[in-house]
Amino acid sequence: MGDRSTLPLPQSTYSLEVVLIGVSHPGNLGAVCRSMLNYGFTNLRLVNPRCEPDNIEARNRAKHAGRVLDHCITYDSVDAATEDASMIIGTSGKREIGSKTNFRHFVYPWELSERLEGFTGKVCLIFGEEGKGMSTEDLAKCDYLVTLPTWEGYPIANLSHAVNACVYELHRNRVIARQGKEEGLPDVVPLERSLNPELKQILHQTVRELANALPGNDERRQSFGQSLTRSIMRSMPTQGEATRMIGGLLDATTAIQYVEGNEEWRSQRRRKISPEEE
Repeated sequence: MGDRSTLPLPQSTYSLEVVLIGVSHPGNLGAVCRSMLNYGFTNLRLVNPRCEPDNIEARNRAKHAGRVLDHCITYDSVDAATEDASMIIGTSGKREIGSKTNFRHFVYPWELSERLEGFTGKVCLIFGEEGKGMSTEDLAKCDYLVTLPTWEGYPIANLSHAVNACVYELHRNRVIARQGKEEGLPDVVPLERSLNPELKQILHQTVRELANALPGNDERRQSFGQSLTRSIMRSMPTQGEATRMIGGLLDATTAIQYVEGNEEWRSQRRRKISPEEE
């Protein structure tokens, strides 16, 4: 389950290059690679790294994302790592107030993903060294800055967590827009959760039949049916979920009829419900 490398990567209109400045912890480097491949990105650039891509801890933390380490490129400056970029985006958790707000204009990761929709150039997304972040000089080279919506009492996130948050948002937009429309984004988790009208009618009718089979007075049966129907519909079931619930509700109705001595259970226990007017 961890390695499906034969599946093509999802596509973007832009090319994303994740740039790490002075990464020093092999575990962080490996975790960054894993997060990148989790969300379908593989282009990694290292500026003056203090740990090597072949470090065993980095490899172990990367798990099946070793391919990212295999093809990462090392540079000796931010300028060299970004000279082919159409857009340079920096990251920082230092959200100072006062005069420095004129220098640090931030967007959140979800805003970044929206701004990159339809962008066709190469994008360098830069993360600073652990414990230091990006220098003022390097931040000045960026077109704009991204920050995480962390709590102001403890705003600085771990490097790998920051990368994960950003690439998640970028990939999230791709999933919403194109899941099921390209091979790299298979329709595994349904995005459409509405029921077709016929199945909805069948589900409602199945609940009514279960309610009608219950002992007690009409008011009790009607109240139960309404409550169960509304509880189910609030959960916004998928087509498959609704179908399975219908089967279980039919079995429950049959069981109640059997216990109550209602002979309908014999003739109708294997039937399929057809929709009728509610």
